[in-house]
Amino acid sequence: MASSDTPELLRAVDVMRRVHDTCVWSRQMTHDALAPYATEEAAEVVDAIERGDRAGLREELGDLLWQVLFHAEVAAADEADPFTLEDVAGTMADKMIRRHPHVFAGEEAETPERVLELWNAAKAAEKPAGASALDGVSPAMPALALAQKVLGRAERAGVGLEFREEIAASEAIEADSGEVLLPTSEEELGEVLAGLAALARARGWDAERALRGRVRALADEVRRAEVEE
Repeated sequence: MASSDTPELLRAVDVMRRVHDTCVWSRQMTHDALAPYATEEAAEVVDAIERGDRAGLREELGDLLWQVLFHAEVAAADEADPFTLEDVAGTMADKMIRRHPHVFAGEEAETPERVLELWNAAKAAEKPAGASALDGVSPAMPALALAQKVLGRAERAGVGLEFREEIAASEAIEADSGEVLLPTSEEELGEVLAGLAALARARGWDAERALRGRVRALADEVRRAEVEE
């Protein structure tokens, strides 16, 4: 897409630059100070999606884009290690070209599963030797999202397989007895999670901390397994 096709995007870049140059509050902002706003805006994007709010999504995506522009402007002003929005966009484009060889490099991918195989292969090739399966997983993620991410990475390292085994065992009992032991939908899973949160509240436990602690222990298992290889 040529720059002439994106006048509003260029205007947004110019607005950000002017704000950063002239607004006393904006000039004082650092990446650390801005970090909570990125988290908040990303959460509001997800909320708009889940509510099916198209107008809200358009606005929230703009607010999230503002955070990208803001961080790029702060980075450009860094005397020790500056980079610009152009650098950010170029790095992103290069990465996406590498990870879509079926689009840019002649690979065949007729199914979504094959696309993921190519993506993961390209991602693995980008990592230096000795890199951990957990590299790139942010511990700042919400506990449930972090748990799902770490469990997926752990399985690749052959760790945490007991969870799958327990699920398979419960499914076998369900098949034999006809008794429903596991949630059958996201709505039912939500009920189970809400019940666990209610249990934690009733007993004075911190559900977020409890899950983070278990995920941290799982991550430690992954790193020990990688060292032993």
